[in-house]
Amino acid sequence: MLLGSRVWRSYALPVDHEAGRRTVERHQRAVREAVCAGLKAPRRSTVQLTGLLAVQRPGVGKAPRFLTADAVAVINLPGFDNSQMDGYAVRAADLANATPSDPVELPVGAPVPAGTQPPPLTPGTAAPVMTGAPIPDGADAVIKIEEADPPAFPEPGMAATVRFSAPVAPGTFVRRAGSDVAAGDVVVPAGTRLGPAQLGVLVAAGVTEVEVAEPPHVLLISTGSELVAAGEPLGPAQLYDANGAALTAALAEVGCRVTHRVVPDDPAALRAALAEPPDDVALVVTSGGVSAGAYEVVRQTLADAWFGHVAVQPGGPQGLGTIALRDPTAPRDVPLVAFPGNPVSALVSFELFLRPVLAEATGAVPAHRPRGRAPLAEAIDSPEHLHQVRRGRLDADGRVEMVGGPGSHLLAHLAMATLLVHVPPGVAHLDAGDDVDYWEIR
Repeated sequence: MLLGSRVWRSYALPVDHEAGRRTVERHQRAVREAVCAGLKAPRRSTVQLTGLLAVQRPGVGKAPRFLTADAVAVINLPGFDNSQMDGYAVRAADLANATPSDPVELPVGAPVPAGTQPPPLTPGTAAPVMTGAPIPDGADAVIKIEEADPPAFPEPGMAATVRFSAPVAPGTFVRRAGSDVAAGDVVVPAGTRLGPAQLGVLVAAGVTEVEVAEPPHVLLISTGSELVAAGEPLGPAQLYDANGAALTAALAEVGCRVTHRVVPDDPAALRAALAEPPDDVALVVTSGGVSAGAYEVVRQTLADAWFGHVAVQPGGPQGLGTIALRDPTAPRDVPLVAFPGNPVSALVSFELFLRPVLAEATGAVPAHRPRGRAPLAEAIDSPEHLHQVRRGRLDADGRVEMVGGPGSHLLAHLAMATLLVHVPPGVAHLDAGDDVDYWEIR
């Protein structure tokens, strides 16, 4: 099918031979296999560290980055011998005979604040030195101010002496130049996720640019003739596009860049949206149009992909396939993950099937939601043949209480919940006090 300058065709994944619905675990494996294949060769780029630091500010859309090449220190770290303590820089040999009964008394030399280059230390003197300040040439140890007599620095410019009642070993409280990283050493190796500590050491080591993997670019398509973008006036029987907002934020939270489009229930419109994807698209995610109704646009358009039901509530209808992008310059396959259109179904589907895969690929923390087990505050019923995912929170006694019912349209209740509560297949009823598994979603 020729669409603009590119040819798109959907390809089915291997046929599912299981009778009835897929299990949650089977669909998780299928999504992982399909999506990981599309993310196995991320694009690389060389970026200025100053620009990378700018996108690390708090806010939705902050994308973790991985180094794709070793980052090498430009300068020593520390860059010069400096003091680990506020104290006196001395020559250890001058204090070799110091004892409590016969302390060594030395004249106090010029102080050494941080950020100043001191003169060499005159033999037989002690120079006040601040934490992080350079060690004067000739000095080879620092004595903490608390161990000096008096235990306080004299006023700058005053003639003063200081007494020491014990010898000191050379190197005491001296941070040697290059003792953390030497110029030319690998300071952050390839494959490392750039977090706060890594960014800090790169700056300290004088690194100005790094080679990183680009965050995966996701084409997100909300389908539905009833959908209206946020802020636009609603017409009769129209709804605001909650899925576009929620899934865009969810994808950004795990380190993806997102291009979002809304299409009506028209196969030609969906084909047009797929005809001009972002050049570096790594994944297509759709919401809506996957059930067995008369206007299921994703299912009707991508007839070769897998569409079926997973034994889960909410989020039973699912789709999965591969779209071949026949670009003359870079032909490649792009995975497609299709979620149902009800807002809770779409977000629960994202949590169950897609979030862990993308979070592992981008290094988002945590890759897997924190999990726990606690007693129920109330009795609940569940369809025995399905894996039910309810929304809940912990009460003051550490028990799991439900937030809203099991309906897939109760988006406000999901927004108030802090847990996804899992009731496995084969369980039709749980009493108050029965233990239940949950995932933390905040």
